[in-house]
Amino acid sequence: MSRRGRVTVGVLVGVFLLFTLLGWGIDQYTDLLWFREVDYTQVYTGQLFTRVLLFLAVGAAMALLVAANLYLAYRLRPLLRPHSAEQATLERYRMVLAPRLGTWIAAISVIIGFFAGLSAQNRWKEWLLFQNAQPFGIRDPQFNVDIGFYVFDYPLWRYLLGVGFTAVVLAVIGALAVHYIFGGVRLQGVGDRMTSAARAHLTSLVAVFVLLKAVAYILDRRALLLEQHVSPGLYGAGYTDVNALLPAKEILAYISIVVAVAIIVFSNAVMRNLVWPGVSLALLAISAVAIGGIYPLAVQNFTVQPSLADKEAPYIQRSIDSTRDAFGIAQTDIRPYAAGNTRAPANLAQNPSAQNVRLMDPQLVSEAFTQSQQVRGFYDFGAKLDVDRYTVNGSTRDYVVGVREVNDAQLTAQQRNWLNRHTVFTHGYGLVAAPANQVCSGLPHFVSGFLGEQKADPSQDAACAPTEQIKVEQPRVYYGEQATEYAIVGQADKNRNVEFDRPQPDNSNAEERYTYQGQGGVPIGSSFRRLVFAIKNTESNFVLSDAVNNDSRLMYVRNPRDRVEKVAPFLTIDGDPYPAVVDGRIQWILDGYTTSNSYPYSQRINLAQETRDETTNQGTFALARDNVNYMRNSVKATVDAYDGTVKLYEFDGQDPVLKAWNKAFGGDLIIPKAEISPSLEAHFRYPADLFKVQRNLLASFHVTDAGEYFSGQDFWQVPNTPDAPQEQVKQPPFYLNVQLPGQTATRFQLTSAVTPRNRDNLAALISGSYVNGQPKLEVLELPDQTAIPGPVQVHQRMANNAEVRSQLTLLSTSTQSNVLYGNLISLPVGDGMLYVEPVYVKGTQQNAIPLLQKVLMSFGDGSQYVTLADNLEEGLQRLIELGRASGTNNPPPTGTNPPSTGTNTPGLTGPVAQAAAELDTAINNAKEAQKSGDFARYGQALQQLDTAMTKFQQAQQAATPSTPPNPAPSGSAPAPNPSPSG
Repeated sequence: MSRRGRVTVGVLVGVFLLFTLLGWGIDQYTDLLWFREVDYTQVYTGQLFTRVLLFLAVGAAMALLVAANLYLAYRLRPLLRPHSAEQATLERYRMVLAPRLGTWIAAISVIIGFFAGLSAQNRWKEWLLFQNAQPFGIRDPQFNVDIGFYVFDYPLWRYLLGVGFTAVVLAVIGALAVHYIFGGVRLQGVGDRMTSAARAHLTSLVAVFVLLKAVAYILDRRALLLEQHVSPGLYGAGYTDVNALLPAKEILAYISIVVAVAIIVFSNAVMRNLVWPGVSLALLAISAVAIGGIYPLAVQNFTVQPSLADKEAPYIQRSIDSTRDAFGIAQTDIRPYAAGNTRAPANLAQNPSAQNVRLMDPQLVSEAFTQSQQVRGFYDFGAKLDVDRYTVNGSTRDYVVGVREVNDAQLTAQQRNWLNRHTVFTHGYGLVAAPANQVCSGLPHFVSGFLGEQKADPSQDAACAPTEQIKVEQPRVYYGEQATEYAIVGQADKNRNVEFDRPQPDNSNAEERYTYQGQGGVPIGSSFRRLVFAIKNTESNFVLSDAVNNDSRLMYVRNPRDRVEKVAPFLTIDGDPYPAVVDGRIQWILDGYTTSNSYPYSQRINLAQETRDETTNQGTFALARDNVNYMRNSVKATVDAYDGTVKLYEFDGQDPVLKAWNKAFGGDLIIPKAEISPSLEAHFRYPADLFKVQRNLLASFHVTDAGEYFSGQDFWQVPNTPDAPQEQVKQPPFYLNVQLPGQTATRFQLTSAVTPRNRDNLAALISGSYVNGQPKLEVLELPDQTAIPGPVQVHQRMANNAEVRSQLTLLSTSTQSNVLYGNLISLPVGDGMLYVEPVYVKGTQQNAIPLLQKVLMSFGDGSQYVTLADNLEEGLQRLIELGRASGTNNPPPTGTNPPSTGTNTPGLTGPVAQAAAELDTAINNAKEAQKSGDFARYGQALQQLDTAMTKFQQAQQAATPSTPPNPAPSGSAPAPNPSPSG
């Protein structure tokens, strides 16, 4: 290559390295500034130091090992080589390599070391856990070794063994190539095909490889406790593994050591050829097949299979016990619940749990929140709201809550310039809450999050409380789930406010402006930092725009889940963060999990698969596809919505994995549990994703007897969504503020119904809650072969009830709307089962919102006692009346055929004709309100329609008291096509 060519290549390589290192340096610098802002610098420095250390250590070790063997192969070259055509051809390569052999060896070694270091630096988690290992205090049932070895030590040893194999293989390949080029190994010519020096070098490397294989056999013995072996699909060593494969692995380890010694001795001291070393390797391979494969297979087929249940029983029991311990379900309280009462008790309407049933579906009412409380088109509440509980006026009840945030995607084209996106529309405003079972004209009854400081006028807005009931001192939201863009806040001119804050209370067309007053964000007042962020974001306005001043602060990584993941990269964050008002400020609360995939004998599950249900990616985040067999909710994290402050609170003080991570980052990364304030703890709720995992495992691991588990006759499953079972999407669990049978007080808990495997009747109810700050799992197990229906069955029975079907059909056709079903709640009360399912009506026009119009309820088996009521109180009372009528041998009243919608209905006279006319008027009013697009008016019209329909049915029954109304036949008036609640 000419001198100009070399200069050109050098310049191009230099420019490439410059831009690569510049980009890496800017990323590291901006990360450092971000970690300084949140005051978690030890996480950044700890990660960086560990990554660099592993990169240098493993990369240097790999490079030195390869370089040493390449150089040794060169030094062992023969000085005289026999003449042959092969050697004549190789001489040209020797002439190129020999003058700069050191350079060639260094280049190859550096490249190999570089890629080895890149691979090693990704193992920083394994190294930190290895360095800071903590004892579990529990020993595995096979080797009597502390579980900490498998969780903290085993993963790193297995990785280092893989590095050793890779290094030896690369050394063998490199040394063989050098020996061949310089004549130590020949394919042609007279004499030996390999010199003594080359043979000694290569056979020594092969012997090291075989010794590493002996170490691998030792580790494989421990790995048997982590692999799927036990016959009914369980993990851990089974009968064949313990009695055949474990001894085989030990024998093979000893054979490997003997073979390694034999290779060195026979090839260099005795025979001085490769025949016997080859025979030794062949014997090792044959032994591995015979002892490690054929013998265990014979034991499995001839000893285990004929009496599989008896042979595997002890090992199935190990898997059951280990899985229950690893996932925190060992202390589950399982109680029988007969659910034998099929008639509603007389005191059902006074039952606090029945009164507290949640009617608001967080997925469906999100649209109502957005339409009713957004005021501006760019405000958004997300695809799904959250459920929390608050104490207002001495009464604790659950509320549906959402944060009014700026959705950047909803900004108009005019608003989407750089200044507006990053300096004007910087924050949302307010936490909006509504009681979970209170409705105003089909809309939620809002009690907080008003944009104005003035009191709401209930005469003009019936859907709002007169005053804020959940007071927030700082309602501005700079950090939220909708915050996808960076924001530049702060002004040097204190009299100049540029950030859009909210519409004026007395004039929605006017607006108020605001300037951020907090400490959130990274200061970017200096010219250097502006230049750095201009390069990072490829945006020149950081340097050129007057909107960036000496007091400016840059907010980035504003999503609460992203912030916690960055601060605590060792945690798996729950997919459903939720906001809460704590001490007057809006705090995002997130659950953090410590996990492992190396807990012996524990069942391994896929997090993404086990937590997927109807709400996944509908306002909640899907978890990563990680395979784990240990999981703990060890951390409760908070993110301040105004200044972005991140705090990590210890929640499970007994978790060794959390202790190891806390020690790895200085010992003060996690705030002790004792420092959690009561006001914050009052808003902790049982984490949804952990509950889903535990619920799915309890579906089979509630069976604690090995023999019963092997038969699999008492396994459960999670039902599909009741209103769309054909979509094969699992029903999510529900947060309820109720008192279940056997509990001493009302609790805010997560509940879920399960059915027997491959059947639809109800098998059990699982709940998760906190009792005295500790997690508590409870199961109400129904008797076998119970007639109580599961969620899918009860929805079908209620929707196909003649009276209900006729009313839903009339409600759908008269208003030209779609009927949507909300969450179907299964609640055990009064020694029976109460089912509550809200019914929403959504117009067909654009931007229509679902309005809660009816409550579909049943008690018992879901077919005999069914009612479609206007509200929860009316439905409970109606169920009592149906049960009372059945108890006095009077048939419960059934539905009537829907009346004609014509004004000249033939055969109707007196009060019946008058009621029919009022019904026609109500239907027309509902249609006009729907066309107008006024949702409040539409909701009131639907309420009037419900009243008119009820009045007509009462008048019809009063006109013919001696003749029971004729129910609609099964083939007439089909129920409206249900739409999935999601």
